[in-house]
Amino acid sequence: MSTLTKVLAGLLAISAFWLWWVIDDYGKLSKDYNTATNQLSQQVEINKDYQARITRLNQLDIRHSQELASARNEIDRLRVSAERNPERVYIKANCPESTSNPTTSMANATTARPTDTAIRNYWLLRERIAESEQIIEGLQDYIRVECVNKKKPSMGAWAN
Repeated sequence: MSTLTKVLAGLLAISAFWLWWVIDDYGKLSKDYNTATNQLSQQVEINKDYQARITRLNQLDIRHSQELASARNEIDRLRVSAERNPERVYIKANCPESTSNPTTSMANATTARPTDTAIRNYWLLRERIAESEQIIEGLQDYIRVECVNKKKPSMGAWAN
């Protein structure tokens, strides 16, 4: 065998080994690519589901925020009406009768009125009740929409 033949045989052996190595790496990379593609498609589906959930929750939030604003407007309207026409505000109360005899024969000339602090506290409590109702309704809607009727998606391959 001549040296040229030996060199060519050596180059052929090296080329065959290199080709085997490239094909083996291609197979590994192909498997990795398929795994990554599957994980990506799973994550895209999870993201779509989360986006739909976020949209539903945003709609719930908008609805309850509007209802709360409406309740606050109604309370403000009632407050202004009560301040302008205090004679139209009726308070159901039982007042104890005086045990002493009045010195005059004239009955009380003024009607019973709550104190200014009691009036402020009344409106504050109405606002807080309206806020609490909206918070509770919002939480109930969240539980109905997201917890009771929905099965949470698993994170798939990303959970590992």
